[in-house]
Amino acid sequence: MKFTLSWLKTHLETDAPLDRITDTLTQIGLELEGVEDRGAALAAFRVAHVIVALPHPNADRLRVCTVDTGDGIVSVVCGAPNARTGMKAVFASPGAYIPGTDMTLKVGEIRGVQSAGMLLSAKEMGLGDDHSGIVDLPASAPVGLPYAHWAGLDDPVIEIGVTPNRGDCFSVRGVARDLAAAGIGTLKPFAPPVVPPVFDGGPAWNIAFPEACPWVLGRTIRGLKNSPSPKWLQARLTSIGLRPINALVDITNFFTFDLGRPLHVYDVAKLSGNVLTLRRGAGETMRALNGKDYVLDPEDCAICDAAGVQSMAGVIGGEATGCDEATTAVFLECALFDPIRIALTGRRHQIVSDARQRFERGLDPALMPAATEAATALILELCGGEAGTVTAAGGEPAWRRDATLRFARVASVGGSDIPPAEVTASLEHLGFVVRQRDAQAVTVAVPSWRNDIAAPILLDQSSTLDPAKAERAAEGCREIEAENDLIEEVLRLRGLDAVPPVSLPRAGPVPPATLTPRQQRTAVVRRTLAAAGLMECVTFSFMAQSEAARFGATPDALRLSNPIAADLDQLRPTAIATLALAAKRNAARGYAELGLFEIGPAFAVDAPDGQKLVAAGLRAGSTPRSWLVPQRPADAMDAKADLWAAFTAIGVPLEALQVTAEAPAFLHPGRSGLVRQGPKIILGYFGEIHPRLLTALGLPGPMVAFEFNMDAVTEPKRRRKAAPDLPAFQPVRRDFAFVVDSTVAADSVIRAARGADRTLITAVSLFDVYEGDKMADGKKSLGVEVIFQPRERTLTDAEIDTVSQKVVAAVAKATGAMLR
Repeated sequence: MKFTLSWLKTHLETDAPLDRITDTLTQIGLELEGVEDRGAALAAFRVAHVIVALPHPNADRLRVCTVDTGDGIVSVVCGAPNARTGMKAVFASPGAYIPGTDMTLKVGEIRGVQSAGMLLSAKEMGLGDDHSGIVDLPASAPVGLPYAHWAGLDDPVIEIGVTPNRGDCFSVRGVARDLAAAGIGTLKPFAPPVVPPVFDGGPAWNIAFPEACPWVLGRTIRGLKNSPSPKWLQARLTSIGLRPINALVDITNFFTFDLGRPLHVYDVAKLSGNVLTLRRGAGETMRALNGKDYVLDPEDCAICDAAGVQSMAGVIGGEATGCDEATTAVFLECALFDPIRIALTGRRHQIVSDARQRFERGLDPALMPAATEAATALILELCGGEAGTVTAAGGEPAWRRDATLRFARVASVGGSDIPPAEVTASLEHLGFVVRQRDAQAVTVAVPSWRNDIAAPILLDQSSTLDPAKAERAAEGCREIEAENDLIEEVLRLRGLDAVPPVSLPRAGPVPPATLTPRQQRTAVVRRTLAAAGLMECVTFSFMAQSEAARFGATPDALRLSNPIAADLDQLRPTAIATLALAAKRNAARGYAELGLFEIGPAFAVDAPDGQKLVAAGLRAGSTPRSWLVPQRPADAMDAKADLWAAFTAIGVPLEALQVTAEAPAFLHPGRSGLVRQGPKIILGYFGEIHPRLLTALGLPGPMVAFEFNMDAVTEPKRRRKAAPDLPAFQPVRRDFAFVVDSTVAADSVIRAARGADRTLITAVSLFDVYEGDKMADGKKSLGVEVIFQPRERTLTDAEIDTVSQKVVAAVAKATGAMLR
C-alpha cells in the first residue's frame, strides 16, 4: 500500500515529523516497507532567472548566462540550445550533487570564462531521459524557491506492508485512523454532503446472484465532459505508480486508494437496455480493460446488460463500456461483493487488480452511501453535469456484532500489564463503542470497517459429532477468537515493540532424540550398503502385474484400480523386482556390471497394513578388476556378505542366525538361503537370481541379490552400560577338520561345535572347505577354528584336550562327522 505524506494529511491533522509517523506505523503493525523521498536528491536545486544569455566569446555553441538565483547574481556557461534571455530555469550551485551525471559541481572555467553553477536538464536531475535542453519553467515560477517544492516533488511516498486481515488499511483513511488512535494527530471527519438528484431515470439494478452480491448502489450523471484530470489528482495517482487516464477513471482509482472503496463507471451510451443484472457467468467471453479476453463460468459474478457481460464483478471492468473523451453520461457503480467468491474468481482467471485486492479482504458495508455521494460530488466538480437519483438493489447486510474482552487476559495472553482504563480507551480510539463494562471485562460494538474482528468462523466439524456439542464448541471458538482479536488491537496500539519477549519453556537440558530407532537403523543400513560399493536407487513401488508375478504373489488386493500407466498396475512383492529392472535398463546402455540397493516398501497381504520396510540389494556382472585377486562372477556369497554387513551394522547377533534352503522361488534353489532368527522370525534371504528368470526378463547375468525385512528386526533391550568384559587370560585357538557328507551344511557343524561348551567356547568360524580328489565320493572336509576363553585361570593341556573331545563328540553327534 502506497501513499504520499500530503495525501495522508488530507485525513490526518498532524504536525508529526516523517520519521515519527513511519516508526509508529511499524509499531502498530503496519510494517514500513520503504520511504521514497524524491525531493531529497533535488534539495539543492533552485528556481533561477536568466537575466541575459550572450554567445560565448571563444565557443560557437556555448552561451554565457547571467543568472539571478535569488541569493545573488552569478555567471554560468551553458551549452543548452534553448538557453535564452528572460527564461526561468533550474539552477545548481557549486557543491551540489548532480544525480543524473553522478558528479559534484565545482566552480570552473570554460574556454576562459568562469562558470559558478549549472543550469539543469531533466536527465541531469534524474527526472527522465530528456537532455535536449535545460528545463524551461513558466514565467510565474518564483525565483529562489526550491525546485522540488515548486514542482511538488518534496512529498515523500510511504509504502507499508498490510497483513491479509487488515482490509481497512488498504486505504489512506484507514491508515490515518490507526495513526490517530496511536496518538499521531487527529482523524479529520468524513461526512460528504448529499448531492440532490436533478432527474430520475438511468439504468436500474437487478441481483440474480445474491450469494455473490448482497447490495449494490448506482447513479447516473449526465451532461458531463470527460477530460484529463487536474494536476493534483494526476500527481497523487502518479506518486503511487498509477497512470492517469481521464477524469472519470482517475476518480474511481482515487477513491479505491483514498477510502479503500473500489468504484466503476459505465458509459451510458454504450450500455444496451436499461437494466444491469448481476448473475452467474454462462460461458460468455468478455474483453476486459486490460485488452485480454476471459470466459466467465457459473462461479463468476457477471454484470450484464441486454447485450451481454460488461464487467467481471469486483475484479475488472469490460472494455466495451469503458469511458473515454467522448463520454457525456456515466453510470456509477458502488457494490458489495462476497470476499471469497472474488478471491476465487481472481485466482481462477489470474487477474490481480486493486479492486480485487480490497474486495477479497472485505470492505466497509456502511461506507457505500457516503462513498457514492463523495464520488458524485467529485465527478460534478471535475466534469460538470447533473446527477440523477441513486438506484439500489439488495440491502445492507447485518454487520453489527459485539465482542467481549476480559482484562486479565491481556496480561496472560499478551504478557503486558495494562490498566483496564487504558484498554478501554485504546479500543475507543480505534472506533469501538463500549456497550458494557465492569471490573472484569468490557463489551464493545465492532465498527463497520473492521470485518476482521469477531468475524464469523467456519469450523470443519465431524458429521458424527453431537449437534449440541458442536454448537457449544462453535460458540466457545467465537468467543475466544473475538477476545484474542481485541487483545491484539490493544497490544499493537501500545506498540508491538513494547510486548515483552518470552522464551519458550525448555523441556530439559538434553534434547530428546530426533530419530526413532527405526529411522536410525535405516540411516545406518544406508551408509553401510553405500560403503560396500552399492548405489542407492529410488524406484516405483508398482510395476507390471505380469513381471511382478515372477517375483512373488500378486493378489487382487494389491492391484491398482486406477494406475498412472497400464504397465504400473501392481504393487511390487519385493524391491528386488524393480532393482532387477533398473539393472536391465543400465545393461541396455552399456553398464552391465553394477551394484544397486534400495530401502523402501514391499507389499504382501499378510504384512501389517499390507506393506513392510525392506532393504534390498543387487549385484550384476563380475567383481571389480584388481591386481590382488582375479576377477570372477558375482555369487551368492557376495550377496550374503552384503546382508551380513547390514546385520552387523545394526547389531543383529550373527551367531543367533540360521540359514536354510527355503529362499523364494525366483532365486536359484541351490545357491540361495533364507535367514531366520529363531524358528518364527524370518529376517531375509539372499542368493543368485534364477537362470530362468534372467532369461524370461532379458536380464544380464550373473545376478545376485538380497533383501531383509527391517520391520522384523527386534528393538534392542534397554540395558545399563557396563564395563567392557576383558578377560585376564589369553584365549586358546584350536583347528578341527571334520569329514562330513556333502549335503551337510557348514552351519550345522559350527552350531554343534559352539554348543559343546558354552562356558569356554566363545567363537567358532569356518576357514576351509575341501572337496578334492583325496576325499571319498559324497564327502567333504570342513575346517573350523574354535576359540577357548578361560576366565578363572590358564587352561592346562589336559583341560584343553577334554574340551576338544567335547567338540568332536558334539559335531559327530549332530552331523555324523569324523575327525579328519
